[in-house]
Amino acid sequence: MKIADMISPAVKNIPPSGIRKFFDLVNEMKDAISLSIGEPDFVTPWSVREAGIYSLEKGHTHYSPNAGFSELRVEIANYMKRRFDVEYDPKDQIIVTVGGSEGIDIALRSLVGPGDEVIIPEPSFVAYKPCTIFTGATPITINLRAEDEFRLTPELLQNAITPKTKVLILPYPSNPTGAVMTKEDIRKIVEILKDKDIIVISDEIYAELTYEGEHTSIASFPEMKEKTLVINGFSKAYAMTGWRLGYACGHPDLIAAMYKVHQYAIMSSPTTAQYAAIEALRNCDAEVQVMVRDYNRRRRVMVDGFRKAGLDCFEPLGAFYIFPCIKSTGMSSAEFCEKLLMEEKVAVVPGTAFGDCGEGFIRVCYAYSIENIMEALKRIQNFVERNKNK
Repeated sequence: MKIADMISPAVKNIPPSGIRKFFDLVNEMKDAISLSIGEPDFVTPWSVREAGIYSLEKGHTHYSPNAGFSELRVEIANYMKRRFDVEYDPKDQIIVTVGGSEGIDIALRSLVGPGDEVIIPEPSFVAYKPCTIFTGATPITINLRAEDEFRLTPELLQNAITPKTKVLILPYPSNPTGAVMTKEDIRKIVEILKDKDIIVISDEIYAELTYEGEHTSIASFPEMKEKTLVINGFSKAYAMTGWRLGYACGHPDLIAAMYKVHQYAIMSSPTTAQYAAIEALRNCDAEVQVMVRDYNRRRRVMVDGFRKAGLDCFEPLGAFYIFPCIKSTGMSSAEFCEKLLMEEKVAVVPGTAFGDCGEGFIRVCYAYSIENIMEALKRIQNFVERNKNK
């Protein structure tokens, strides 16, 4: 028996993540600078760590309820009302997950299967398309445009909808582009969706990292509340990537379906992380704002640096990524990233890791120290200067 032949074709045909390739390479290089992984360089706030430590000292090392501790779900409901003016019943409209990624996975498994279509605006988070394919459903990609600042326009959405459309993934603020959707942008999307039988999976993991104005959730529109599932978590805003904790908020029937998948596949989220998250939601708004202010400073430095290097770059207003255009260099996205890593020891990610329409762009993360960012920008400018006439 050949084991490789026993692997599911759906899994076998999915390419490995384009992000991890550059992460692995840079780890083997001395004096290399990685701007490739979307992980805060901040340490989880002390009071959050302390709450986790205290829970261990108290012997809270057992399983939690499948949906998560009720105390945490109450705090999530309070947070959603306080920050985004959306009300959820913590008893049956919120489930705690292992990161936002599990929320996306079990939402799709609960909603779609063979014959269904899932609309995915790209460039976007690398997990959306594979998770859709694993269900047997068909991903329908929308190629977002730099001239629209990578926002989803009503025209692009309308053209993608078919009788088979069951889900739209709405990923704003965006990984990898840093694009945001304003309240007016979302209102135009609502006009298209309000009378259609389409569920919106609104991935709002970067909601707190919005640099001009306030984040608007599509769930805050009354006509969309029941047909929207909000995915969020603690990794980005609270610098809690390693704690692996997220949550989903939505209609009781949808949460109940997700609960089934979660119950059998995962059982429950990490107990220690849940105690820590309660503290984060109750008392860490100020710490989040400190991190956001620092990201905003780095954002401005990064955009200015790429423009000085002669690379077009629209101004991202959310998350902690920029998505500069490298077409002027004459190199493909993959070629640019590989040569930059080999010649200047700076790791960034090809735009194609986030969809074919990412060709001609690179993703650069600024969740790193300002010193590393400044040095990386210097190396990138040298690289562009050296290669522009080749």
